[in-house]
Amino acid sequence: MSFGQLPYDVAHLLGGGVLLFSFVLLYQRRIGAVINAFATQGTLLAIAAAWQGYVQGAPGLYVTAVLALAAKGVLIPLALHAIVRRLDLHRTVETALGIGPSLVAGVGLVGLAILVVLPATEGARALAREDLALALSVVLLGMLMMITRRNAISQVIGLLSLENGLILAAIGVAGMPLVVELSTAALVLMVAVVAGVFAFQIRERFDTLDTGSLEEHRGERR
Repeated sequence: MSFGQLPYDVAHLLGGGVLLFSFVLLYQRRIGAVINAFATQGTLLAIAAAWQGYVQGAPGLYVTAVLALAAKGVLIPLALHAIVRRLDLHRTVETALGIGPSLVAGVGLVGLAILVVLPATEGARALAREDLALALSVVLLGMLMMITRRNAISQVIGLLSLENGLILAAIGVAGMPLVVELSTAALVLMVAVVAGVFAFQIRERFDTLDTGSLEEHRGERR
């Protein structure tokens, strides 16, 4: 499978769309828009999983697609919107690094992913190599979002976006067992639940979800 063939081109288009929305997550300045961008990324990931299931003849990937669409495209975004409304949070995204520098750093991380993955996977199928490069880029951009955003909700979305990259890598490798994909998803979702509980604790004690507030209370004892 190579450039110019429909399965290759569609898989590339969908993987590129997932990566594009990692940049959209970094660019957005409103928390509602960040959540909506994450929902769109999750939907594209679901479509990518379904397409890979068709191309690889792997019915298990259709299960991955349905779960990704239900969780990432619908349920989690609705839950995050509800949290924002319930806690009456600030609708702007607090950043530790400006939007422009974050995007520049993101481009650098994509270049790093390509330089690392393509030489390391020489000899593998072209589609698998490039899917892994796209997936690693999504993972690195998710980590960047967690580091450069001070709002706990944005950091949780960064974690979930990172997990989207892990799933993108798993579905791009032919023969990857479904149990590996599901266990990876379950692990990161459990971490996200813990992060959500942590966010509620921050809100209860400091009346804000800006994690920078923790610095002011470092070393205090109750």
